[in-house]
Amino acid sequence: MKILKFGGTSVGSAPRIKGLLDIVDPKERQIVVLSAVAGTTNVLVEIGQAFTAGLKDEAIKLIKEHKEKYEGLIAELFSTADGLQKGKNLIDYHFNYITSLGNELFTTTEERAVLAQGELLSTALFHYHLEEIGVPSVLLPALDFMKIDEDNEPIVSYIKEMLSELLDEYPNNMLFITQGYICRNSFGEIDNLRRGGSDYTASLVGAAIQAEEVQIWTDIDGMHNNDPRIVNNTTPIANLSFDEAAELAYFGAKILHPQSVFPAQKYNVPVRLLNTLDPNAHGTLISKEGGDKGQIRAIAAKDGITAIHIHSSRMLLAYGFLRKIFEIFERYKTPIDMITTSEVAVSLTVDDTKHLEDIIKEVEDFGRVSIDYNQTIVCVVGDFSANMHGYAARVLDAVKHLPLRMISYGGSDYNVSILVDTDHKVEALRSIHNRLF
Repeated sequence: MKILKFGGTSVGSAPRIKGLLDIVDPKERQIVVLSAVAGTTNVLVEIGQAFTAGLKDEAIKLIKEHKEKYEGLIAELFSTADGLQKGKNLIDYHFNYITSLGNELFTTTEERAVLAQGELLSTALFHYHLEEIGVPSVLLPALDFMKIDEDNEPIVSYIKEMLSELLDEYPNNMLFITQGYICRNSFGEIDNLRRGGSDYTASLVGAAIQAEEVQIWTDIDGMHNNDPRIVNNTTPIANLSFDEAAELAYFGAKILHPQSVFPAQKYNVPVRLLNTLDPNAHGTLISKEGGDKGQIRAIAAKDGITAIHIHSSRMLLAYGFLRKIFEIFERYKTPIDMITTSEVAVSLTVDDTKHLEDIIKEVEDFGRVSIDYNQTIVCVVGDFSANMHGYAARVLDAVKHLPLRMISYGGSDYNVSILVDTDHKVEALRSIHNRLF
């Protein structure tokens, strides 16, 4: 069985929804994972924020405007009176439900329920469309099998058990449709896998049922060796290892959600990145084997980075100093991206500044702290194993004309990372690209 995931742009209009059958083969056993219709999640976030702020009239206005867009969508999607009525009943139900949530105390629980409506709508619309044209399909509610624990980590054993039971109920069916992104938490409430979670859903489903392959369909022909929005003459990468793909996804390659690599890697399920606009393109295959060794694969950049520098001649060499620093970040559940140390200082970067002020107050007990905002991590991914030589020098030589704030090398066999002011990001990407490719 294959898992096919389609993002919001792939279901962003009636022609796009209809066009999924150019890729999905109803005669082959498949699970199709869908994101919300493009733009829907952003609007649902705005609605939730309005309700949270007590701006009910503003929320109702947003609901009305977005419902009208869906009314236009179903008018174009369905060609029969029965199909159109089903579509109308569907959007009436979901938008009335969203409206009703504003009549009670609006907490994060209600907010997550609002955010889930996008995927519930897109999957049902595709299912009804297939029903109208006589293509059999089964709608599998993700809320019946996708679950996270108290640490927001997916419970793969639970997913496997519940999903297998659901699939066993339909031994003769070939095509299954389910929602990306949404799940239930440890309390049984509606929750989600955070932004980009549809990729994660597809990977988790593939891992749970040991799928033949997970396919992530987007609007670009695979993962490129640099950001095509910034750098000219980028090319798609035919093959990547799981480790290389994880590094690229984490450090800014937008085509793939960072977390989505790990379930597939753990259970050795290949992931293929493909283009809905060019279904015959090879795309990028991510697997245990990857491509040829001894090569530089790609460059990625991650914006929104904050660098924290801790200077302490008194404490740095003391036993347990770094552990105490890391415990502060752990307590505030704030991940660290890069870290470098010297005899009298330690520097590290974060992309989550939600608790930065509290973290700094505690870190100041250990030394003088300085902060650099608006930083970008530029990550070069490839074979940087110990027996390779010259690649790191080429990377640094390419940016010798730029001021570098941090350099990270040796922590992984797969990347060299540098920290630059975001103002220098474009120049760094282009210079490294020209030097390496």
